[in-house]
Amino acid sequence: MKTAHFILVFCLLALASPFAYASDPSPLQDFCVAINDPKDAVFVNGKFCKDPKFAKAQDFYYSGLNIPRNTSNPVGSTVTPVNVAQIPGLNTLGISLVRIDYAPNGGLNPPHTHPRATEILVVVEGTLYVGFVTSNTDNRLITKVLYPGDVFVFPIGLIHFQFNVGKTNAVAFAALSSQNPGVITVANAVFGSNPPINPDVLVKAFQLDKNVVKNLQSKFWWANN
Repeated sequence: MKTAHFILVFCLLALASPFAYASDPSPLQDFCVAINDPKDAVFVNGKFCKDPKFAKAQDFYYSGLNIPRNTSNPVGSTVTPVNVAQIPGLNTLGISLVRIDYAPNGGLNPPHTHPRATEILVVVEGTLYVGFVTSNTDNRLITKVLYPGDVFVFPIGLIHFQFNVGKTNAVAFAALSSQNPGVITVANAVFGSNPPINPDVLVKAFQLDKNVVKNLQSKFWWANN
């Protein structure tokens, strides 16, 4: 009987373990300021750590998210990230931030996914049509029109977007549950990969004419994230 109980507990722990690691691992120290020089440093979660006694305020600081960004690009939006690359002190802390600027009349943050983070977005200016698509086989589209002060959540790994349906500039801020959430823009990944995906694969997958696929692959795919 004890053996059976042990096996049951072991199985439950095994099933629970993926949920325990649904986001960045919890740090085992107060902080771990990322440093590029491995001398006298410890490698933790993707970055070398600065000796804590040499940490300073600048390691935990970023300035400039109040500044509007230029949205004169093909998609009409610009994402300004604040992650471990901008704030070394974020290393191992499992959180990051972005500012997103949208041009009037159709500025778009194109369909994309964050493989390592859930995103929570708040609109501070303008009107955004936002949404995400659930996984196979439902592929259900969940959308909402957001106004200043509104908040929306995009679950980890799901394809999502934001579209400015207003006649003025729009601005949103988003927090993500990873120090380095990553981003995969769908159009860029599928039609702008390097080297290109074999057109026959995309013809079959999208049920498109081969000339259409080649035309899409020849376009310049804008990376704003």
